[in-house]
Amino acid sequence: MIIIQLKPKKEESLQRFHPWVFSGAIHRIEGKPTEGDLVEVLDSNRNFLAIGHYQIGSIAVRVVSFDNVPVTDDFWSRKIQWAYAMRKSLGLVAPGNNNTYRLVHGEGDSLPGLIVDVYDETAVMQAHSIGMHEIREVLAKAIVANVPEVKNVYYKSETTLPFKAAIEPEDGYLIGAETAQLTALENGLKFHVDWLRGQKTGFFVDQRENRSLLERYSAGKSVLNMFCYTGGFSVYALRGNAKLVHSVDSSAKAIDLTDKNVEANYPNDPRHASFAEDAFKYLNNLHTLDQKYDLIILDPPAFAKHREALRNALKGYKRLNAKAFEQIKPGGILFTFSCSQVVSKEQFRLAVFSAAAESKRNVRILHQLSQPADHPINIYHPEGEYLKGLVLWVE
Repeated sequence: MIIIQLKPKKEESLQRFHPWVFSGAIHRIEGKPTEGDLVEVLDSNRNFLAIGHYQIGSIAVRVVSFDNVPVTDDFWSRKIQWAYAMRKSLGLVAPGNNNTYRLVHGEGDSLPGLIVDVYDETAVMQAHSIGMHEIREVLAKAIVANVPEVKNVYYKSETTLPFKAAIEPEDGYLIGAETAQLTALENGLKFHVDWLRGQKTGFFVDQRENRSLLERYSAGKSVLNMFCYTGGFSVYALRGNAKLVHSVDSSAKAIDLTDKNVEANYPNDPRHASFAEDAFKYLNNLHTLDQKYDLIILDPPAFAKHREALRNALKGYKRLNAKAFEQIKPGGILFTFSCSQVVSKEQFRLAVFSAAAESKRNVRILHQLSQPADHPINIYHPEGEYLKGLVLWVE
């Protein structure tokens, strides 16, 4: 196995079980690793530290084991077994009520660079590293062998692998065959999932518990769901007996999917209307019309995927939340989120605080939200806490 030896005192993060080795910490590489190869990481005194996948970039190694053990097919199978056992123990595998959950959440499941979401009998796999891409067939077999409900594995990594990698990945089925478009079940509600053409793996599983919370607050309220995508929050609001629900997304395809999901659960329901329109334009038009809502959801796509975009992202969150404070009724409730990993909880909260101060409204925090249990955060890898949310009471 290729050896990577670290500079003196650069082993401390690995001794605290952080799963990344940065390129600046490397003293020497013995051999010529190809991106995706397994490498052994040693400290400056040549003591064993970890085994991981080598990659080109600032993160040079993603650790898969802190134990010096053979990395065989059985090694990967045991990782999948543990991941599934945890979801099973959490009650997420619940046929008849819930068949949609995240099976593998990267570093949170000690499988850095790998995401797997389960929709009934199909697992959708995304590789974010070449190392996981190279063993995709092994992983697919391990998933089917260890997750009784799963019969198909669809690989969807054309847009997630490092752009500098000298490969041409193709999306497609690794196991099983193309089936009819699936209707996933989440807490008893039906959702169409398009893993072939949809964003991410086809559905945002990470908002499941936050959607349930919204349902509790929806009764009798006028609800605005901004950046609605699949309409998840909208469907939960309807089940929560909202008096009206408006869904907004700049994508016409997203609006079609929202309408389809509303129809699947509440056919011909006059309480719901959807609008294919830019978020800021829609909110500005509301100001002109003097229309306000009792409950607003702001769940935008990541405003910053890299640290270079952080400053502009924080300005964007402030501007968006300020618009929402303008259009929410006295006594209204705002659900506001950031899924930008580079934006910390404190930075997001400060952006929302600044928007509240600018609006000159009295605002109280009711809930501080995060990602659900099937998106676990490795305690040694705080960077894994990407989803941040606040539920606010606005006087």
